[in-house]
Amino acid sequence: MSTTIRPLVIGHRGASGYRPEHTRAAYELAFTLGADAVEPDIVATRDGVLVLRHENEISGTTNVAEHPEFADRRTSKTIDGDAITGWFTEDFTWDELSTLWARERLPEVRQASTTHNDGSPILRLSDLLEIVDQHPEAARRPLKIVAEIKHASYFASIGLPLDELFARDVREWATADNLIIESFEQSVLHRIRDRGIPGQLVFLLESSGAPSDLIAQHGSKARSYADHLSDEGLAQLAREVDGISVDKKMLMLKDLAGNLTGTNDLVDRAHAAGLLVFCWTLRAENRFLPKNLRSSKQPEQHGDWLAEFRTLMDSGLDGVFADQPDLAVTARG
Repeated sequence: MSTTIRPLVIGHRGASGYRPEHTRAAYELAFTLGADAVEPDIVATRDGVLVLRHENEISGTTNVAEHPEFADRRTSKTIDGDAITGWFTEDFTWDELSTLWARERLPEVRQASTTHNDGSPILRLSDLLEIVDQHPEAARRPLKIVAEIKHASYFASIGLPLDELFARDVREWATADNLIIESFEQSVLHRIRDRGIPGQLVFLLESSGAPSDLIAQHGSKARSYADHLSDEGLAQLAREVDGISVDKKMLMLKDLAGNLTGTNDLVDRAHAAGLLVFCWTLRAENRFLPKNLRSSKQPEQHGDWLAEFRTLMDSGLDGVFADQPDLAVTARG
């Protein structure tokens, strides 16, 4: 069950605490800062090219709104039950998307990162595979990708099966050691494995609600994320996937004032069932820290990130997603 290094430090969308997420600069910096792996979010274009964006709606992470030739692409859609208005990757060809520039998603917190806006194009999954292979760190230590498959049921419904497209892109690259595949929808993980793609499968779980693929299949009777995390649910998951990945707040114990006091037994229970456990997302800024670990009322300033990171790591996690991977490496010690 070991990931060799514990916990694995995964650069969340690259080193997204320092550079606009999902850019070449973010991914390269993550490995330079000591990340063991990087995490791309994977969505598709109209012509079936897999691109790396946090969501298929891209108004907050690109300069698409400033392209008058794409003004008529702005639309409203319902994605996994959420009504969203903006520009969507599936309404563009790759050639069109390649004309856009990436931007910082959290400018109010990451002002330094905004100085890199409009300096990097959108990347394809195939571009990231080359970045990993060509990075100088690859000659010194094994580097991994933790690939998140986004909105698989939705994309399948519009004729873009992400399992098929993903298998096409990684088949010649993936090994059992360099790839972890994760999704909030178990069904796409199983389809990818059925296509013969190696690598560990990790099921992402939210703190509330139910998986989109189960809702599409069973409606209001869909099994909730909470049901999956019961002892019985964990035992069943262990027969289906290699690990789980949860929001860090699902591990935290806090008092009534919102102060971090420790962690619960979820990691121990999942390990007892035979599952790896990952959590997301470690971030250094006050905005993302428990109240007792904030250094000031300024959301963009760094607080006592070390205390939070170490509290979570001490629970026995197998992997952590971090926006500042160098700080996670420091906390790992």
